[in-house]
Amino acid sequence: TQKFKEMMDEGVRVDVRTLDEFKEGKIGKPFLIDFYDQDFTKKLLELDKEKTYLLYCRTGGRSLSALNFMKENGFEKVYHLTGGIEAWNEEFL
Repeated sequence: TQKFKEMMDEGVRVDVRTLDEFKEGKIGKPFLIDFYDQDFTKKLLELDKEKTYLLYCRTGGRSLSALNFMKENGFEKVYHLTGGIEAWNEEFL
């Protein structure tokens, strides 16, 4: 979580939770791309591969899956928040 916090200024935050989860709270001003949306992978592939992305979800599972997909598709600077927003809230709130 500390590394994720340190990288926040250099990366684009992407929240891969559902809209209902997103409404419960977020980290800064992220883009929401719902993991369960039928166009999820299409939306990820539309992102600029040159940018740095910081992914997170509730506990880290969905963001890790998204990270793996992005890396397999040519994104080099993509990271995820281990433990998700729950770990973030535990450490920083």
